[in-house]
Amino acid sequence: MDLVDLLRMKKVRVTDIPKWGTYLRNQWEHHFANHLTDDEKRSIYLNVAHGYLWHLFSYGKKACLEGDSAEKAFNEEPKKACFLFYQHSDDAFILENSSMLTADDLLNEMDVYVVDKEFTWTYVRTHETGWCGPYFSRKS
Repeated sequence: MDLVDLLRMKKVRVTDIPKWGTYLRNQWEHHFANHLTDDEKRSIYLNVAHGYLWHLFSYGKKACLEGDSAEKAFNEEPKKACFLFYQHSDDAFILENSSMLTADDLLNEMDVYVVDKEFTWTYVRTHETGWCGPYFSRKS
């Protein structure tokens, strides 16, 4: 079962927003990494070709929870409406009525970002989960 079907079974309203990936990655960077200079962003390979936004956390440039603590925080976060998007894809979704969304729902996803519509918190599951991530952080 794919993620969209799983979420719909949990009564999450999923709206496909094709080609929004670039826009959402840029918004994520603006809201969570705006304290870094362009040189600092380049030094951690943040959102450059073959880089990752989550390097913000793995390089220790922003406070976050990691691993089980991140999953617990994400599961406990009240979720009404969220964006879900990927690092290397323009696939993106709006998730409404998403209170039932949990970290376990994302176990088969890699380099996926979930953020509330106001970009006040984020949850990231990486392709290196176990070594790096998952991460949960709040906007400062």
